Amino acid sequence: MTGNLPVLRAPPFPWADATVSVSGETGGTSADAASLFALVRDARVGGRFWAAPSGLVRPAGVVLKPRDPSEIDAMRCRDAVWILPSRNRRWSRKLIDEEWREDVDPWTVLPGAGRLVAHGDDEWIVLARTLGVPVEVLSSGRFGRPHDDDATLDRLAALALSGASWRDPFTGLASNVEAVVGLLATWRRSLDTNRAIVAACGMAWWKRKEIRRFLWHPGRSLAIVSSAMKALRIARKARRGGDGAVAIWPSRVSPALLAAADRDAVPLVRVEDGFVRSVGLGVDLVPPSSIVVDVSGIHFDPRTPSDLESILDDAEIAPPLIERAAMLRKAIISAGISKYSAETGLAILPARLPGKRLVLVPGQVEDDMSVLAGGGGLTSNLELVRRARTLEPDAEIWFRPHPDVDAGHRRGAVPDSEILKHADRIARGGGMAPLLDAVDAVHVLTSLTGFEALMRGREVTCHGTPFYAGWGLTRDLGEVPARRTRKLPLDALVAGVLILYPRYLDPVTGLPCPPEVLVGRMAARKATNRLRWIMPLRRWQGKLMGIFR
Repeated sequence: MTGNLPVLRAPPFPWADATVSVSGETGGTSADAASLFALVRDARVGGRFWAAPSGLVRPAGVVLKPRDPSEIDAMRCRDAVWILPSRNRRWSRKLIDEEWREDVDPWTVLPGAGRLVAHGDDEWIVLARTLGVPVEVLSSGRFGRPHDDDATLDRLAALALSGASWRDPFTGLASNVEAVVGLLATWRRSLDTNRAIVAACGMAWWKRKEIRRFLWHPGRSLAIVSSAMKALRIARKARRGGDGAVAIWPSRVSPALLAAADRDAVPLVRVEDGFVRSVGLGVDLVPPSSIVVDVSGIHFDPRTPSDLESILDDAEIAPPLIERAAMLRKAIISAGISKYSAETGLAILPARLPGKRLVLVPGQVEDDMSVLAGGGGLTSNLELVRRARTLEPDAEIWFRPHPDVDAGHRRGAVPDSEILKHADRIARGGGMAPLLDAVDAVHVLTSLTGFEALMRGREVTCHGTPFYAGWGLTRDLGEVPARRTRKLPLDALVAGVLILYPRYLDPVTGLPCPPEVLVGRMAARKATNRLRWIMPLRRWQGKLMGIFR
């Protein structure tokens, strides 16, 4: 039983205080009982929603929750599912039609139930009533008494859901039930995916602390290993008892791993940097505060479907979510936030020529996976600038070298003299956001800069096929997959790309958070690099690599 615990509560994150509610005080809610039930029902939160799924392959008939062995005979029922306390391990299986002795997620049992039989202090009564499941109460308790009718049980359920003091775990300040349910829903989505991931490989050592938090689940341990074959062995062993998937960093795994996983039917989950990533460059070993976790593909490869593509083409993006995306977009622009930083100015911002259309061409790492997968065969930064000049003969063109390339760590450097045969200026230093504020249009291959330009209302021409191409917002010169059939308003695209697809970590508490929390921390300069001691060494390494190249 749950004692006096709030029905709406956080999973047991071991590294931070994730408390979102305290029973006994009323934080208030603007929702009536029906709206509150719908809110909780849609989010599938409440109770131990992070517990193991039931594994039911058919709708449950009657769900029976006895407290001790003496109740078994009285509660026997045909077509019943028994949920037994794990401590009672000597109960006779002969008396039970179907059972779980360990924790089970109530949301994998109750939606198919015809009736719940439970004691009045069992929180499953509350969740059953949010679903409209009839309840038979065996004894009086916090959530009901014998012979209570549906209206009474609904009133008690609504009180149980709303009767708490609500807390924002990122600030420690007061919150409300709507915000808490939204946060629990975010955590639920991540945990549902994380549950099957038993091993990870290809994760750089300096990212592993954050990766453990992004992929954490209380029901299993995560093995982060250097050997791909070891990861597959762990997954194969786990699959004998259920699901077992391996998380991989796409650029750090071999074709041999992909072939072995396919042969052994081990699911691979691709993990990559998110789109609002950190306060510094990954090449400087700045751990990510945002990643994407994709079970069907990866967003930068248009040759195969991805979770992001499915979201953008199929997901319901309701008006409240679009409004939220618009507010997030404005906050990002106001703070001058780009993928790696929150910058307010360029080191050198050239003066634009009066009366001229100003076009930005951002360089990329020429052997980056997004270029190889989505460039349509084009990889050269020099060729991209040349094509932009052909299409924009009268424009002023600025070229922005990729910072990893300029630092000497990655491939794609082009002599300035060659670039200036086609471009008017080379814009180096500072953040991307102020530069985007200054230009009229952007020509990209697959760079995220194109998406950041769209957010700021700039015209975007795509020479390759980035994830934001093909939705009616860009001029597309690359081949767009026929799968992308939907035309999206800008903030629907923002909702999919920045809210529904990625994951974020609060750099202060380390808890998984909504994007607004990370953006707020970055804007307030509260997002710092825990490995900043190594950055000077990486800068010197980059200079040496540049010399040798």
